[in-house]
Amino acid sequence: VQLQASGGGLVQAGGSLRLSCAASGLTFRRYNMGWYRQAPGKEREFVAAISWTGGTTDYADSVKGRFTIFRDNAKNTVYLQMNNLKPEDTAVYCCAAGYGSEYGPYEYDYWGQGTLVTVSS
Repeated sequence: VQLQASGGGLVQAGGSLRLSCAASGLTFRRYNMGWYRQAPGKEREFVAAISWTGGTTDYADSVKGRFTIFRDNAKNTVYLQMNNLKPEDTAVYCCAAGYGSEYGPYEYDYWGQGTLVTVSS
């Protein structure tokens, strides 16, 4: 199983980025997917999740109203649209896949390597 995150970069505060996570080696449409992030010197934290059906999403309070998670099962890809970025969003973002109920909390079986997002003030 491989989960390849991409789309990170340097952006000014208030800007937008869209992260992608391409999955291979698993039946993507049956996996719940999540995004996590880890800032320098901090613990990894939950950002967003989407059920395997696509019908359920969940967000950390810190990103609600700014970030949107969605998936394209035909492309085996989950996305994270990030708008109105803030300097405190600076982190390495990684995706995860978990097989199970569409209702959380999710447990993740696979983790991908991250992509760095840097938001300048």
